[in-house]
Amino acid sequence: MSSLKHDTLKAADRVTREAKNRAEAARSVGLSHPVRALSEAGFRSEWAYIGGFASIGLSLVSWAVSQANRRTDRAQSDRWGIFVGHWAPTFFVLGLALKHEENDRAIGR
Repeated sequence: MSSLKHDTLKAADRVTREAKNRAEAARSVGLSHPVRALSEAGFRSEWAYIGGFASIGLSLVSWAVSQANRRTDRAQSDRWGIFVGHWAPTFFVLGLALKHEENDRAIGR
């Protein structure tokens, strides 16, 4: 076997071992399954759903408050409402993911 080929195989083996070690370390702290880690930490799907509905309300409130403020223009108040409004889908999706995790835990997966 040529020296270059031997060195390449050796480097590939070292990279593979390092990747396995990093994957195992990520699994041990819950980084490979962040939703599972949140669920095990006690976060509930209902809380995420409440956060989604609260962010819808907060979006309307922030838009109205910004609209009433004479120092800001209409575009700025629209941006505030849209910014906070983008949180709702995130909370709802997180709620669904947590609900799936809760169901998996209930059936023993």
